[in-house]
Amino acid sequence: MNNVKKRVLSGMRPTGKLHLGHYIGVLENWKKLQQDNECFFFVADWHALTTDYNDPSKIREYTEDMVIDWLASGIDPEKCTMFVQSDILEHAELHLLLSMIIPIPWLERVPSYKETQESLSERDLTTYGFLGYPLLQSADILIYGADTVPVGIDQVPHIELTREVARRFNFLYGENTLVEPQSMLTATPKLPGIDGRKMSKSFDNCIFISDNPETVEKKVMQMVTDPHRIKKSDCGDPELSTVYAYHKIFTPGEKVAEIAEGCRTASIGCVQCKKILIQNLLSAFSGFRARRTELEKNRSFVNDIINEGKGKASAEARKMMERVRRTMKLK
Repeated sequence: MNNVKKRVLSGMRPTGKLHLGHYIGVLENWKKLQQDNECFFFVADWHALTTDYNDPSKIREYTEDMVIDWLASGIDPEKCTMFVQSDILEHAELHLLLSMIIPIPWLERVPSYKETQESLSERDLTTYGFLGYPLLQSADILIYGADTVPVGIDQVPHIELTREVARRFNFLYGENTLVEPQSMLTATPKLPGIDGRKMSKSFDNCIFISDNPETVEKKVMQMVTDPHRIKKSDCGDPELSTVYAYHKIFTPGEKVAEIAEGCRTASIGCVQCKKILIQNLLSAFSGFRARRTELEKNRSFVNDIINEGKGKASAEARKMMERVRRTMKLK
């Protein structure tokens, strides 16, 4: 029986506080993956520069806060390697070498290239860094010989690009040096922002996992509900309520059906529904808040974990770059 663990790589950009969407969409999955796989989780600080290059002054602060959120959420440095992208200079070296062999049309056809330019039209994204960020992603993955990369459906083209780059490199230089990774599709529950739109910091509609109880309560009470339910006596449709979308994730299963029926029959009002959600959210994250408070008091411990991860990641990246240089006859 083959008991060799798969190598998994995933990263997050440090662009500010993590919200509940990050928690259920990424961190919950990472906690499961770290149990049975060799996981490398990194802070993609260079990637943050692709859209926020005009003001990088907060990236270091956001990086440390992000790692604190990871640790408080249950990401275990004893079960995975956590590190910061810019601490491993081999990422940049491999990115540079791969940039010499990738055709520009391969980068231009990545769906998110034009989509992000349109959604962030107020920013000048006509830079090489933005065009080339999918290739930097490829370097992030290939430098560790990752077998699988957990992604949502919208990120699959990025992994396919990485596979194409690996095949091109191996074909050009005659050796199977770079591993072609597989996409690991992750089912991400849809969690809207408090106004019903996509949860996004740019919409100012997020509940952050580091929010204190008073802030959580205030934001939940602002959530949109069924717009057709004007009075408490009006019967509603729970599927039209943002509050119910949160109940389906954070409320115990047997209670969710009761809340839905209460909405349909008007036996429960929207305010009461929100108050139940508030209690369930606070309960779900009580352990997180306690752990985060302790970690904030001991940032030297957090930095020790980052440095330890740097050592492990650096050793792996150096080995791969030695292979790449030998394959290209650069050494």
